[in-house]
Amino acid sequence: MADLPRYIRACLHTGKLAMLAILVSGGIVLQILACALYNNWWPMLTVLMYVLLPMPLAFFAGLDTSSLYSESTSGWIDAAKFLTGASAVGSIAIPVILKHAGVIGWGALIMELSSFFIFVSAILCFLGTSEDDGYSMF
Repeated sequence: MADLPRYIRACLHTGKLAMLAILVSGGIVLQILACALYNNWWPMLTVLMYVLLPMPLAFFAGLDTSSLYSESTSGWIDAAKFLTGASAVGSIAIPVILKHAGVIGWGALIMELSSFFIFVSAILCFLGTSEDDGYSMF
């Protein structure tokens, strides 16, 4: 990619950033629609898990995403991995528990889970682009 002209590289970087924005916007829209269409705002509990999801990584690993992929000898990194995984499981478990309890319907459950998977794909795309493109803030 180094042999491409600078304006083409800038266009490709802008396209990647626009795709990330579209994915995050789509996830937010599905999250709100899952609540608004069925006139039941209980599925918004998953937003709490979305807020808590990056916190262990920020506190224990210093937002170093490379530590998530490597085998660590630090107990703090292991704690960050565990708490991040627990938050991710909670993001799936909350809508499923609400459906099992009869609080939300099938449509809201499907929209909530699809919103989660769209957010996950956006995060994975961001991690892929931030490693080589300089989108990382840290």
